Amino acid sequence: MKIAYFISLAFFFVSLLLGVGCNSVPVAPKPPPESNRGLDVSIYASYVPVKLDILPLTEFITAGDAKRTSQMNLYVSLLDPSGSQIKSPGVFRFELHEYVQYSIDHKGERIFIWPDIDLTDAAKNNEYWRDFLRSYQFKLDCQIDATKTYVLYVTCLCPDFGEPGRAAGRHLTSEVVLRPAK
Repeated sequence: MKIAYFISLAFFFVSLLLGVGCNSVPVAPKPPPESNRGLDVSIYASYVPVKLDILPLTEFITAGDAKRTSQMNLYVSLLDPSGSQIKSPGVFRFELHEYVQYSIDHKGERIFIWPDIDLTDAAKNNEYWRDFLRSYQFKLDCQIDATKTYVLYVTCLCPDFGEPGRAAGRHLTSEVVLRPAK
């Protein structure tokens, strides 16, 4: 019994000496990784656009002659992973193609392409954003035959938002068949 007492007492003093004698050196906290103006945007990865949707409000507007179109009102939504419509920076491209009826891909020859619209600037993004619709509205000039059917193809290049494993931005695309108004 005396031996067990002395052994446990020896272990106690040795552990006490080791604990006091080994002071840890304080380590400076690691600075957050540099990203987009010093902000860590990776925490917003679940709020990035993953889908582009062309709303059914999209239409051709005829001015005067019912057979010629002078403008197209286009409404586009960006959707996050949960399906909510969100506002996000991006570059939009719009293409109008002939409609090919008896084909798997109805998109025929491209007949019109508009200049890209860059909405990466906050002021310009707000200019096109319609909050009550939770979508973007674009008014595109076009001179086409309003009695024909077309395929509208929309592309949005979104920034990568610091997502791991992604070197470049994300391309979101959508297309819709636009039939003549009755």
